[in-house]
Amino acid sequence: MRSSARPLVYLRAPWQLTLTRVDNLAKALRALRRRTALCRHLRHERGFTLVELIVVIIILGLIVGLVGPRLFGRVGQSKQATAKAQIELLGAALDQYRLDVGAYPSSGHGPEALVRNPGVQNWNGPYLKKPAIPKDPWGNPYHYKCCPGDHGDYDMWSYGADGAPGGEGENADVTSWDVK
Repeated sequence: MRSSARPLVYLRAPWQLTLTRVDNLAKALRALRRRTALCRHLRHERGFTLVELIVVIIILGLIVGLVGPRLFGRVGQSKQATAKAQIELLGAALDQYRLDVGAYPSSGHGPEALVRNPGVQNWNGPYLKKPAIPKDPWGNPYHYKCCPGDHGDYDMWSYGADGAPGGEGENADVTSWDVK
């Protein structure tokens, strides 16, 4: 197999060496020296040691261990705040319903009367932007008692994260009579 490229230096005898071939040989030797110098330099370059990597991982673990619980504690508080805001919005929609119809929806009709006409006159709904009553942040329906409620004209509440009456923190009930 013959290559069409000519070799860099091809000598039959030392007196046949031409000037251009000498120049090419000098360039090749300089390139070879640069390459070996670069290889020697890279051999002395070092990455991170195992100890350094372990120290960094331990520091990151400590930061996550200290900051993480504080951030996750805020998730429960934000769900409580969301439930309060939703109860306030549902209360405003119930007030609009009462202005149009003359009374709050009965416990039998519940908050569904805000999105579907329960068969009453002067209903000008839907009173919510979305076609369904929102669930509380924990995925449970809001509870509703009316005409009258135990704490006002109507009562609306969520049992919190545990879905049971009472509780503290994230499990505490969110009620329309405590919303300010």
